[in-house]
Amino acid sequence: MRGINFGNVLDHLGDDSPRLLLRDEHFDAVRAAGFDTVRLPARWSAHAGHAAPHTIEPGFFRRVDQAVDAALRRGFTVVLNVHHYHELQEAPQEHATRFVALWRQIAEHYAGHDARLLFELLNEPRDALTARLWNELLRDGLAAVRAHDRERTVIVGSARMNDVGALPELALPAEEHLMATVHYYAPFEFTHQGAPWVPGAARWLGTTWGDDADRQRVRDDLAKAARWAAEQGVSLFIGEFGAYMEADEESRVRWTSFVRAEAERLGSGWCYWDFGTDFGAFDPRSGAWREPLLRALLPS
Repeated sequence: MRGINFGNVLDHLGDDSPRLLLRDEHFDAVRAAGFDTVRLPARWSAHAGHAAPHTIEPGFFRRVDQAVDAALRRGFTVVLNVHHYHELQEAPQEHATRFVALWRQIAEHYAGHDARLLFELLNEPRDALTARLWNELLRDGLAAVRAHDRERTVIVGSARMNDVGALPELALPAEEHLMATVHYYAPFEFTHQGAPWVPGAARWLGTTWGDDADRQRVRDDLAKAARWAAEQGVSLFIGEFGAYMEADEESRVRWTSFVRAEAERLGSGWCYWDFGTDFGAFDPRSGAWREPLLRALLPS
């Protein structure tokens, strides 16, 4: 899996406009570049009822369907997730039933779709959704999927925002058709320098990356994740990695290339964050790839 995230497309608030309007030519550009996977972060919680049975708006299903079908028609593997469910992170016990109801509807809706459509239960569990609570909830979410789809691959990440260090706390159910995921943004002071949503990130501006110690840290982190996955008997998917646009371009390219190469050396699939917004490898205004970043991801 060599993929890219269509972030800020389907994961915005219900009343807001998406940061990027997804078009067929975007899928064509990704296919022509050589990627084989797209990840579709979707904010289902912004488009579903708050009272039982927590019905998902038909209009949002149609929007997601358009993206899923466009990707499948072009031969992509598609990762569809529940993204930005912040209320669940803050009050997991209050929202657990709604989370399971979302997956019951999503699984039923896509039952019978091509097996190249993969589900990812939840993006970056964190905050009040501790590892213990998440291990319980993921089983319920998985059961909701399995009630309609016994064999679809389901991706599960660890608590603490899919951090590599949290993998030992993740209790995977004993079943087939599971894949584990991590997100990789280390060192955070480099990858998120200048990011306006991160308090204090302006202090990190000018941070570079690429010495021997920097590279060894990536090796150690990803090797740790790969060992854990091998011990669990599951494949590992690096569902997000990327560096914010304020980073020095040469360092950004070096970091991206090195993380991608280490993932491939370890046999892990990967999906770059993101296609065309703050971390974007593609410039939607010019309709062209940022070639140094593209070559870092697909050197051949």
